[in-house]
Amino acid sequence: MPHPRLDSDERRIAIVMAAVPLFACKGFAGTTTREIAEAAGISEALLFKHFPSKQTLYAEILQWLGCQGDPALEKLATLPASTDTLVCMIRFMVGRFVLGSEKERAELRPRLRLVLNSWLEDGGYARQLFDGVSERVIPYFKASLAAAEAAGDVIPTGDAPENRFWFAQHVAAMIAFAALPPQGCVPYRGTLEQVADEATVFILRGIGMTEAAIAAIGEGANPLQAAAD
Repeated sequence: MPHPRLDSDERRIAIVMAAVPLFACKGFAGTTTREIAEAAGISEALLFKHFPSKQTLYAEILQWLGCQGDPALEKLATLPASTDTLVCMIRFMVGRFVLGSEKERAELRPRLRLVLNSWLEDGGYARQLFDGVSERVIPYFKASLAAAEAAGDVIPTGDAPENRFWFAQHVAAMIAFAALPPQGCVPYRGTLEQVADEATVFILRGIGMTEAAIAAIGEGANPLQAAAD
C-alpha cells in the first residue's frame, strides 16, 4: 500500500519519528540508514535528500526533542532572577527526571537511551544536546544563582556556576538512568516523591544554599511545572 505524500516538513518529522526508537534501541552506530529508511517507508535516496549526514539528523532530533519550544523554558524566560526561581528550576529538573505519569516516563525513556548510546559511541548527539542546554538554560541558572548569592540565600563558593548546574543535572539524570530497566537498579528507600524531595534538597545544599533558605521553601505550585502541564 503506498504511503501518503507528505510535504518536506512532514517528511522530516516522519523520518525523525522512525529514527528515534531505532537509535534508542540499537545505538547510533548500530542503526543503518537502510533501517531508518525502511522504518520511515522511504528510499535511502530520499532519506539522504533530507538528511545528508548523521549530524543533520541529530540536529533535527534535538529540535524535535530538545529545548526549542519547551513551554517550561518559555515560562522560565519570564521569571525574575531570584532565589525562588533557582529553587523552581531545581525542583522542575528533578521532577522531570524522577516523577511524572507513566506516559511522561515512557516519553522520557528513549531520550535517556539516546544520550546513553551517544556516550558509548562518539558523543556527537550528546554534545549537541548539552550545547543547546548550555546556551538556552544555563544563563537563567547563573542569573538566579547570582541573585540568590546577593540575597544571602546561597553561600558564594567561587566554583563555576556552569559546573554547579551540570552537577545538579547529573544527580537528577542519574536517578532516571538507574530507573530505565523494568526493575530499577538502585534500591532507594521511600517513594519516588520522597526520593525527588531528598534529591532536590541534596542539590540545593550542593550549590551552596543555606539551611535557612532551604527551610523556607514552600509547597506551592511550581510555575515551570504548571507551564509544562
